[in-house]
Amino acid sequence: MAAADRLDGQVALVTGGGRGIGSWIAEELAGAGARVAVAARTRAQVEETAARVQGVAVAADVSDRAAVEAMVAQVEGELGPVDLLVANAGISGAGDWDADPEAWWQTFEVNVLGVFLCCRAVLPGMIERGRGRIVITGSGASYLPGSRSTAYSASKAAVGRFGETLAKQLEEHGIPVFTISPGLVRTEMTGSSLSDDAPWTPPELAPQLVRVLASGRADALSGRYIHAEHDDVEDLIRRASEVQERDLNAIRLQR
Repeated sequence: MAAADRLDGQVALVTGGGRGIGSWIAEELAGAGARVAVAARTRAQVEETAARVQGVAVAADVSDRAAVEAMVAQVEGELGPVDLLVANAGISGAGDWDADPEAWWQTFEVNVLGVFLCCRAVLPGMIERGRGRIVITGSGASYLPGSRSTAYSASKAAVGRFGETLAKQLEEHGIPVFTISPGLVRTEMTGSSLSDDAPWTPPELAPQLVRVLASGRADALSGRYIHAEHDDVEDLIRRASEVQERDLNAIRLQR
């Protein structure tokens, strides 16, 4: 690990941290010196992850405003002000056209409303202190052809656009926001639906990307969509001026 990517003293809150990508991100951040809180709906899972990273476990439903506000209050009470929010909690949900409407909408409540509520809860403190960063877990399903889930794909498209516009709103406050894609990582959510020869992404890439974004070295890329496997973040950092000038790493309509 590069010395520049040490996160000593930072307080990180990782939602969806009980398993899979979220738990690996929590471990990466803790290994870099951050004090980590992990949140998820299942207490046993977050307690297991928190024990591994010597962090704080919070059982919370990110789609519930009161639960999110209580989550942030607990983290700040035990660890201090949140320096990094990793809004990672998400579900695949019901995606067929004839799905139960409430089940279909629940995907948006977790994947989009949940991200909004978490950002809304940490941002007043970040703005007041003049520091903080937000990383949102997006997905290539938001734009790549072939997706079969209307709810998941649409929710990730929404959250990607949310991250970009939020970054623009927060420019004046110096709070960078990034949307990342972990790639196709084998987890409990994906492993049962795809074959062994699918183009799986190494699971360590997303955590490593989040660590770099948390370090501050990539702040000039705020608002950009960064893929853990297909983008070289070090190259993007070196080319940050070009990325901004040419509006790269953004999803745009072209005619």
